[in-house]
Amino acid sequence: MPLWQIDIYPAETQADRDGQRISEEIHELGLADDVQVTFARGYLVQGDLNYEAAQTMAQTMLADPITERTVVALAGQDTLNEPPGDQATLVYVLPKPGVMDPVAMSTQAAARDAGLAVDSVRTIRKYWLPELEPQRLEQICRRALSNDAIEQVVVGPLEMDQLDVGSGYEFEKIVVPIRELDDAALEHLSQSGQLYLTLVEMQTIAAHFRELGRDPTDIELESIAQTWSEHCSHKTLAGRIAYRGPGPDGQAEGDRRQYDNMLKETIFAATEQIRKTLGDGDWCVSVFKDNAGVVTFDDQYHACFKVETHNHPSALEPYGGANTGIGGVIRDPLGTGMGAKPVCNTDVFCFAPPDTDPASLPPGVLHPRRVIKGVVEGVRDYGNRMGIPTVNGAVYFDRRYLGNPLVYCGNAGIIPVGMEDKQVQPDDYIVALGGRTGRDGIHGATFSSAELTSESESLSGGAVQIGNAITEKMVADVLLQARDAGLYNAVTDCGAGGFSSAVGEMGEEIGAEVWLEKAPLKYEGLSYTEIWISEAQERMVLSVPADKWDRLRELAESEGVEATVIGKFVPTGRLQLQYDGETVGDLSMQFLHDGRPPVIRDAVYHPAPESELAIAPELSSAEAHRKTLEKILGSLNVASKHWVIRQYDHEVQGGSVVKPLVGPLCDGPGDAAVVRPRLESRRGLVFSCGMNPHYGDFDTYHMATSAIDEAVRNAVAVGADPQRLAILDNFCWGYTDRAETLGSLVRAAIACQDLAVALGTPFISGKDSLNNEFSYVDESGEKQTISIPPSLLISAMGQVADVRNCVTMDLKKPGNRVYLIGDTYRELGGSHFALVRELAGGHVPQVHAQQAAKTFAAVHAAIQTGAVRACHDLSEGGLAVAAAEMAFAGAAGMELDIAAVAEQVSGATEALFSESNTRFLIEVRADSAGAFEAQFADAGVTCLPLGTVTAKETLTVRAGEDLVLQAETQRLKAIWQSPLDW
Repeated sequence: MPLWQIDIYPAETQADRDGQRISEEIHELGLADDVQVTFARGYLVQGDLNYEAAQTMAQTMLADPITERTVVALAGQDTLNEPPGDQATLVYVLPKPGVMDPVAMSTQAAARDAGLAVDSVRTIRKYWLPELEPQRLEQICRRALSNDAIEQVVVGPLEMDQLDVGSGYEFEKIVVPIRELDDAALEHLSQSGQLYLTLVEMQTIAAHFRELGRDPTDIELESIAQTWSEHCSHKTLAGRIAYRGPGPDGQAEGDRRQYDNMLKETIFAATEQIRKTLGDGDWCVSVFKDNAGVVTFDDQYHACFKVETHNHPSALEPYGGANTGIGGVIRDPLGTGMGAKPVCNTDVFCFAPPDTDPASLPPGVLHPRRVIKGVVEGVRDYGNRMGIPTVNGAVYFDRRYLGNPLVYCGNAGIIPVGMEDKQVQPDDYIVALGGRTGRDGIHGATFSSAELTSESESLSGGAVQIGNAITEKMVADVLLQARDAGLYNAVTDCGAGGFSSAVGEMGEEIGAEVWLEKAPLKYEGLSYTEIWISEAQERMVLSVPADKWDRLRELAESEGVEATVIGKFVPTGRLQLQYDGETVGDLSMQFLHDGRPPVIRDAVYHPAPESELAIAPELSSAEAHRKTLEKILGSLNVASKHWVIRQYDHEVQGGSVVKPLVGPLCDGPGDAAVVRPRLESRRGLVFSCGMNPHYGDFDTYHMATSAIDEAVRNAVAVGADPQRLAILDNFCWGYTDRAETLGSLVRAAIACQDLAVALGTPFISGKDSLNNEFSYVDESGEKQTISIPPSLLISAMGQVADVRNCVTMDLKKPGNRVYLIGDTYRELGGSHFALVRELAGGHVPQVHAQQAAKTFAAVHAAIQTGAVRACHDLSEGGLAVAAAEMAFAGAAGMELDIAAVAEQVSGATEALFSESNTRFLIEVRADSAGAFEAQFADAGVTCLPLGTVTAKETLTVRAGEDLVLQAETQRLKAIWQSPLDW
């Protein structure tokens, strides 16, 4: 059958923008200077086509005849290898066999819809480069043109005459002899089989099968490994831990605690205590028992929210890792209760600095600049293509994220009241809905539970998946229609562990019988075990009554979505796996879900010793303050993230009220997003986040409380009711087998419990990602390890009764008054002032819980009066940065007197740059100033009048008669926008 190659170049009148981009990236990565690249995208099309049909397909379906030109020939012909200019080196990049290729799949479907006899399609990228020495060419191919985890490189002509993805599978039942293995052999099996289980767990499995008098099959061993993985079972946080550490304020007498289940006794316990306090007013609906947390919203709908991590896959393949990270978390609300409609996305990223020297990269590490671009593109493409707005997020930079970038992805949805629960029924069919199963994502759950090394790219490439947003959009449409028609009893997403986890969890209380040969495959050759544990994307698993199966199948067919019965839930209490009538697995649900031995850990925490941060006199002048402010605004963690934000569609669905960028020019840094999930209602959802990795270098207790405080104050700043705020925790930590590392995590969890209870903000969901370390052997033969800093993301979902009462942070009108709300302390430890001035020591910001609760309530009440025109939280960079951002976002200026603040902290420098928590800078109508001040006095909350808004775009700050800072706001804005203005 003919194999046609279709190359698509820019037309003669068009610039080769992709070639120019690649040339720039080669230069930016330090691989070569002035390498000119010519780029072509292309397709390999196999089918019963003649030249005319292939030419028609190229010009009418694959290329724009106005801006592009095509070259069509049978694969391997010389016309495809003629250089377009002086460049003599030809490089092809194409997906490895079995890697998901969404564009090829869409092309194949479109060709068949057009009546063309196309059997298979594969996309290619084609680069023409000048002659280069072999080593330089290899570096460019590996670091700039391809990713070895998912792509193959061919230098020179592409000699192929057919597309083969898989060959036929010959059934062979594999039994793993485990009963007689000694400890060393058990550990070797765990690692070599990518099970990543501990020795105690492997011993438990061996003992179980000795009791049964047989050895396990490979699929049984894999099922246990998926279910017991850190990723799926959270066994460290839910384990037994003996903790020793200081008290919340670091007092010497210390804190001794024994946990049977640390997660339940801290995070879960906080929510339980808050719900008891709420009594009949409890607005939590479903917490910590489904794919997403659910709270009440209005009389007809509940709201749900989930944030996941996809760190390890994003380290290997940034685009695919982030792409499937956002795709996976969208499926969480879809799989919550009977299914929620996704309404918006959030994301938070942690990267190493993009200016990292390429020569300093350890083996196996992608350059941060490439990681950043790939991750952003992955989230962008999935969210935009599904028609879900990405409305809130953040980006953090630290060199310690070099080997392990962190990718947090969140999704919120709404679900009709009464559909928040689900129940699998005996004899329901197990139905796979959506994408087909392939080898993508094999060992994804176990891989995500392991430490990364320089070998991970080659050993675990199959753990990376590539998503197809269009397929997931179709699946979502079918699912919500089926939900409203009552065609199933339960649903969950097919995420980590694939069918193994989805079916295993759904059938835990009943039992399940699975017919693996029934699962639709992307290509031939998958073994029964690969079918079972594949994490191929865009799949949901439904529990469908037999009498409703035909209606569901017809609905799915009408929308072009595959639905297949792959088994039945049966009341046996067992997981029974069959392939072509042969039993390949038979496990008790009790052993699968409750047989894992508890993790028993010691945890100890020693906070860094406190010391004063000495500020040299030369850093305290007005000129020095201006330069410090410029340095902070131009630092990566504070600088504008507009390059990221503007790639996302945050207007789709029409419900965005407060956008990620605000102000008259839509370029100011908004504190939180506000979304109307129901366009017929003015009730809104608010989304914000808080994270302070640098504070963890001082004390993870105060890092955690600061993250919660930041998430809450961001939400309150736009108008959210602090009495209706739900929060989510995402712990990303290093290797927690070390007592000190685990101790820092336990201390953060204790902090979460303490502050959540004090503020009345229940945790409704969460996720952890541990072992975020990267190991490699340096040139001297020594093992080196890069561990991420303790990184706790707190995401908040709040509510507003009427979105018309929301405010933004940009200044509105000259003459209005400016107030500082909250107390300022000498807290420069871990601050951006200390970072940009390279100073050590200082006191890390703390949260004064009772005062914080009063402050949040008072700010919310003030916003409800309509007196507040602008409100901005004080966070990175303190008062100086907040004032600058409000001014340049509103194209205005400020004249402030901070004498009262400087008196509180014994210095103007501390007053400008302290990062004390629970503070707001607020613009108030001039005619409302008196009532505003009285309102805060009655509430017992500090409210300091600082000055006024001015029409002149200058930020002028005095302390009495002394000038302490003066800067042109447009200059500050330019500095703030430039670092990531890519």
